[in-house]
Amino acid sequence: MKSLHIQGQIREELGTKEAVRLRRIDKVPCVIYGDGEAIHFTTDASSFRTLAYTPDVYEVHIAIGDQTHRAVLQDLQFDPVRDHILHADFVRLVDDKPVSLDIPIHLVGNARGVRSGGKLKQNLRKLTVRALPANLPDGISIDISNLRIGQSIKVEEVKTEGYEIRNSGGAVIVSIKTSRNVVADEEDEAAEATAAEASAEA
Repeated sequence: MKSLHIQGQIREELGTKEAVRLRRIDKVPCVIYGDGEAIHFTTDASSFRTLAYTPDVYEVHIAIGDQTHRAVLQDLQFDPVRDHILHADFVRLVDDKPVSLDIPIHLVGNARGVRSGGKLKQNLRKLTVRALPANLPDGISIDISNLRIGQSIKVEEVKTEGYEIRNSGGAVIVSIKTSRNVVADEEDEAAEATAAEASAEA
């Protein structure tokens, strides 16, 4: 898993009034929770330039005073009007304790059904994974190269290694739908068979 470092300062005062004051000076109120007492702190808004605008998952090393806490970003709250970050929640990472986290899905390959004129539909862009910190993946790659029109890939078909997927096994991740400009897969197969025969005869 990728990692980055941010500098934090303990929040001496809590509450809405103090949170508003912090945001005015480009500070983001944050909390680390899990495995012990919650830690309320602040960090510069600039600390989230990478964290907030990427699908990648990072192990965050948060330096507060003379201690550094390992954590992952769990949730961000945004101002719906100004799109500024209002609050950030982190989950503490402990080597021997599993954690649940949303991991991005990466589709790999050019689907056969799309090449035949079908339309790719991705229903899920992240999967909820539970694992020990050392086994948390950066992303989950799914090969769609052989996916044909009318076919789909479900959660239960995804191979895992060292982690558990918590989503429903029957949930569809990606599928290929028909469109007006469809070339039947049977025609593709016939063309491939003809090409193979010609190659064998040669």
